[in-house]
Amino acid sequence: MSRSPRRSTASVSDQRLYVLFRTLGHTPEAERAVKAFSKLGEHGLLWQGIALAGAALDEDRRREWLRAWAVIAGSFVANQAVKFSFRRPRPDIPELPRLMGTMSNRSYPSAHATTAACSARVLSPLVGVPLYPLAVAMALSRLYLGVHWPSDVVAGYALGAAIGELAS
Repeated sequence: MSRSPRRSTASVSDQRLYVLFRTLGHTPEAERAVKAFSKLGEHGLLWQGIALAGAALDEDRRREWLRAWAVIAGSFVANQAVKFSFRRPRPDIPELPRLMGTMSNRSYPSAHATTAACSARVLSPLVGVPLYPLAVAMALSRLYLGVHWPSDVVAGYALGAAIGELAS
């Protein structure tokens, strides 16, 4: 018998999608790989690293790379402001525990999704290839690992996409 999440602010749809993402396609190998990939997104560091590497290596476009870095960092700050305002707790389903620890118990919106979406928008023109598939994979990794409700990821992605678009 399945218990419902404690202290949940998640809708029934969120809860059902959470269960789907936490149960579909899980193997020990896949979980290790997704966890390692997701860790690259902490504080948007993967994306910030790409921007700073571009600034170091591409002297002609250094200003654009640094601007992209500032927008990515700013998207993380904006996400944290929203997160501290909402204070939504992370999923807590004993039968499907989170597969990794997090810095805080605040879930809404997903910072990984925010920085990923923002980065895809501001970095894709600079790197010359679309980064959206990588950004979506980063956002979805948070669902696979059970550290966010689906609506956290959707809201985070929308926030990041809006910031990236407004800055472009």
